[in-house]
Amino acid sequence: MSPDPASVPPSIRFGKELELDRSAYQLRRSGRPVKLERIPLEILLLLTERPGQLVSREQIAERIWGKGAFLDVDNSINGAVRKIRQVLEDDPEQPRFIQTITGRGYRFVAPVLAPADTPPEEPRAGPPAPDRPRRQSRGRLWLAGALALTLLLAAIVWFRERRPDPPPGRVMLAVLPFQNLTGDEGQEYFSDGLTEEMITQVGRRDPAGLGVIARASVMHFKHTQDPPERIGRELGAQYLLLGSVRRDASRVRVAAELIRARDHARLWAHQYDRQLSGLLTLQDEIASEITDAIQSSLGTSGPTRGAAAGPAPASDAYDLYLRGQYFLNKRTDGDIRAAASFFEQAVQRDSGFARAWAALAAADVLGAVYSIGPPQELVARARAAAVEALAQDPSLAEAHTALALIVQNHDWDWEMAEREFRQAIVLNPSYATAHHWYAEHLMWQGRFDEALRESERARQLDPLSLIIAADNGAILYFARRYDQAIDRLRAVHAVDRTLSRTQLLVAVYAEDRMFDQALAEEERWRPIVAAPIHWSTLAYVYGRAGRTAEARHAIQELLRVSEREPLQARVFAWGYAGVGDTAQTLAWLEKAYAEHSGEMVSLKVSPAYDFLREDPRFQRLLERVGLGR
Repeated sequence: MSPDPASVPPSIRFGKELELDRSAYQLRRSGRPVKLERIPLEILLLLTERPGQLVSREQIAERIWGKGAFLDVDNSINGAVRKIRQVLEDDPEQPRFIQTITGRGYRFVAPVLAPADTPPEEPRAGPPAPDRPRRQSRGRLWLAGALALTLLLAAIVWFRERRPDPPPGRVMLAVLPFQNLTGDEGQEYFSDGLTEEMITQVGRRDPAGLGVIARASVMHFKHTQDPPERIGRELGAQYLLLGSVRRDASRVRVAAELIRARDHARLWAHQYDRQLSGLLTLQDEIASEITDAIQSSLGTSGPTRGAAAGPAPASDAYDLYLRGQYFLNKRTDGDIRAAASFFEQAVQRDSGFARAWAALAAADVLGAVYSIGPPQELVARARAAAVEALAQDPSLAEAHTALALIVQNHDWDWEMAEREFRQAIVLNPSYATAHHWYAEHLMWQGRFDEALRESERARQLDPLSLIIAADNGAILYFARRYDQAIDRLRAVHAVDRTLSRTQLLVAVYAEDRMFDQALAEEERWRPIVAAPIHWSTLAYVYGRAGRTAEARHAIQELLRVSEREPLQARVFAWGYAGVGDTAQTLAWLEKAYAEHSGEMVSLKVSPAYDFLREDPRFQRLLERVGLGR
């Protein structure tokens, strides 16, 4: 039962030196005010009103935002509790104040006393140390360890414990990695490729009623012995497809079974022996039987789609295609090049293989994004491949998605990009990449609420994807929700310290005026990033911190590097933006425009260019890239 507000003392004490004054709306340590933002303070007030009682996340959300409010409240609550713990110097593993009840809420576990009931404190050896700002480093090794543990726990909450909710009326299936029973590790590309192809095929059967978890997330469970209910819980899937594959020179044997995650019930199982040339037809047959079995278990039926029209590809072309997919999913520069080479060989062997053309488009457009080759050449080849794929099979969501990214990043045709993204999602609502890239499309236009909803749909389909989580942090950054962006990016960073997207933390810290943290984060990246990016970033952070001399020194270092090698204009624009140099920033942005730089898509939303917003020259530049008011 909730306490009567009148029965709650106006001021309470806990710990040895902490006092929460409700009437003054203030937390104090040893009589000195402690800075705590509104939402963390409200949560602390709520928890201390109900000491020893479980306070659910729903109760917290209702207290802060009101009943039924649409917000990303889970992450807001996580961030607020993290700040409370930092201020209270509380360890989530051995809490003195706030205990986490996983999946349910929190409990305040410290004794709560009215001021008159507080035992006298022991005499101090000296005056109390002055309270330090929230963002100042405390310099204690034990606290550093606690913070590292907190980050890891936050990552676990995001990637493991926070279960994705399927859209209303749609159940979720996870196609677990097919086992390679050939005894040849060199055939892993074939079993992994078959897994991905099954994901695609099943996703096309009943888009409205059956969602399919993406490859990146299911690959976390390759060779796993985890029980089905745990896998289902972590992936947000009610059904699991388990399979194995064995092949020789001309034949393939596939065994598959469908189970319900919650109780291990087997709903369907079958074994197939086919010629390799009939593999695509076999996959569509399996997809159809799986869909029928799930609908039967639910007592429902719905419209289903068959395989795409057109002849089956040549078996050697299909094998090359599977090899290409294997390398494309690794996402390193060398692997993307290798993937493109395999896809090229596939379409040379069979020029009518629409999906290989779509995959070649995806490989080349990613190559342009990651700057692994001449961008204009890669974009031209990607465009031709996407157009060819759609000419042969207009139902390919992958081809529509690749084309959407091309016309967005390189034509700045935002209307056509939106149409292509939406068409891809209609054709295959289970294609996580389409939702992911569409979320970025919405972000660049400043449509942040829509972008976050679309990012959440991508997460539902690919709940363990680090890049989707990191780009969710990017949306929060561009939306100026810096605390939430920090929480998200640090959670990703705790899982993979090399993921390049998390370098965005430097910019988030700088915008949130956490300059020491920004510089420390950049120092961690220094051995990894190219020298021009390092000096450009230092110039920006020092400039934002008001350390103009150091910022100008970094710009000079950048200019010295440019004497030895050509640099992209965007690195200079970023550096000069840090010191607020309007003339130089605009001049370098014009050069970036002439280079057709990827920086152009961020102009409308990047905090770096806020000081230019009212300048007519900047407004005209926005109009030229289709992002004008």
